Amino acid sequence: MTGPERVLVVGPAWVGDMIMAQTLFKLLRRQHPEIEIDVLAPAWSAPLLARMPEVREAVQVPLGHGELRLRTRYRLGRELARRGYHQALILPRSFKSAIIPWFARVPRRTGYLGESRYGVINDRRPLDPAAMPLVVQRYAGLGLAPGACAPPLEELPRPALTVDEVNGLRLVAQLGLSATGPVVGLMPGAEYGPAKQWPPDYYAALARRLAENGVQTWVLGSQKDFELGESIVMQSRLGLTAGSVNLCGKTQMHDAIDLLARVQVAVTNDSGLMHVAAAVGVPLVTLYGSSTPAYTPPLSARATIMYLNVACSPCFDRTCRFGHYNCLRDIAVADVFNATCRQLVSSSDGRH
Repeated sequence: MTGPERVLVVGPAWVGDMIMAQTLFKLLRRQHPEIEIDVLAPAWSAPLLARMPEVREAVQVPLGHGELRLRTRYRLGRELARRGYHQALILPRSFKSAIIPWFARVPRRTGYLGESRYGVINDRRPLDPAAMPLVVQRYAGLGLAPGACAPPLEELPRPALTVDEVNGLRLVAQLGLSATGPVVGLMPGAEYGPAKQWPPDYYAALARRLAENGVQTWVLGSQKDFELGESIVMQSRLGLTAGSVNLCGKTQMHDAIDLLARVQVAVTNDSGLMHVAAAVGVPLVTLYGSSTPAYTPPLSARATIMYLNVACSPCFDRTCRFGHYNCLRDIAVADVFNATCRQLVSSSDGRH
């Protein structure tokens, strides 16, 4: 990159990917402190991007996931043409993701080869999976000069979301949460599918063991995860009066950021909320099934990764093609409990 003043980034469509994209934003700002970065992204991502100080504006794409709607893309592209972007960085590898910058007549449109995008991308980069195995490296690579390879993970800036402590305190009061004693956040959902979800009854057993040791748990997720959260709370409370609280569907994205910043440890599947927790500095215990930490690891130095690397994993399937889900079911509750306790001790001691 030769010092553009204004850049349009076409962002990804998943929460975790958008978090990982912040590494690119930080890298651009490190190279060019005066750069203006706008992100073209779905409406849901606006509260997330608002917590990234590197981003000037989130430009909403008025389209559903996977929709083409060329006329809508053309109108938005012509509106953006007036902003005078010097370069567009197109993170998704689909053809449709590159159309709006093309309609906007951005002079330099950078992206990886894919879906025959030769006409709409004019700064085409080959993707070498061996040289850049991690998603975050691939995003960062688009912000470098042609031919340059993204640095190793330890040299890349990590995502870091801004936390609103006042809002966090308000939520604790509004939701009737206990402000005393250690709290572990549980994130049992995974938008991608059940092949990335540790079994709910395992989460319930973990919550129960933590409650028996004086540790409360907050179950976080979207409205889609509400019934899942209720099941975990009800199972974990058998014979107990308290210990776990279901917050699924009771918070917006910005609220989840501020609540996660208040927990001592987060136990999570490979999900968007895993990346959110990492980006607010929470110690993690992360559970991998059909995916792999060799592709989308938590971008944190404070993560314990539970991955069995069974023979059929990673398959990246949404559901287990064999029906057994052994990659997740064989991760024992006792092992996750012990890892969580170690993280709690480390957190209380202030060790990173």
